[in-house]
Amino acid sequence: MHGSRSTIGELLAGIVAPTVPQSAVEVVLCPPSTYIDQVGREIENSALSLGGQNCARYDSGAYTGEVSAQMLADLGCKYVIIGHSERRKYFHESDQEIAEKFKQAQAQHLQPILCVGETQQQREDGCAESVVAQQLDTVLAAVGVDGFAKAVLAYEPVWAIGTGLTASPQQAQEMHSFIRGMIAEHSVDVAQKLSVLYGGSVKPENANNLFEQPDIDGGLIGGASLEADKFNAIVKAAL
Repeated sequence: MHGSRSTIGELLAGIVAPTVPQSAVEVVLCPPSTYIDQVGREIENSALSLGGQNCARYDSGAYTGEVSAQMLADLGCKYVIIGHSERRKYFHESDQEIAEKFKQAQAQHLQPILCVGETQQQREDGCAESVVAQQLDTVLAAVGVDGFAKAVLAYEPVWAIGTGLTASPQQAQEMHSFIRGMIAEHSVDVAQKLSVLYGGSVKPENANNLFEQPDIDGGLIGGASLEADKFNAIVKAAL
């Protein structure tokens, strides 16, 4: 929840030009819903894609303040983030609600970027994998493994969100391998083609070491995406 019309315009001016020729990696911008139309118009002739930060679990109706997947698609979005750790923490979104949002997104031909991850306490308690497994299992039960053929996963260690802490490349790789292995239990083909992103204080200084891990396919970038130079450096690291 950052930005204004003027600051977003300035940010896009610094992002669009450097990323246009970089077709080897897909770059998706997910602005606040109030600025999706502005961002969509400004990136229209670039190589950048558009996404939403969240969508409602309902297709339409008397849900004041909500934004439906259909509305996002109507604005030109290709993606939508589902189950971000801040949605789970501050808005108490349950695994079941997130699964319903996942289904809504795909019903409107959006690719969900499904976020999963554990808190610091859960990691210290040794149950990080079981927490992530439960988050994934709920969505798998709702859409089946074929639903993941048109989706992206993002591993967010909650303890590394906005704290400046980052999972080590080895820690991140271990969880990414676990996630891919879970999907492979249902379909090896889907698992091999699935993009699994790392999200948790990714910055230019650590991007290379993270992205060179075999099961880390890219990043879900938070704070560093608010500065064009940092964001462009992370994109370059993903090439």
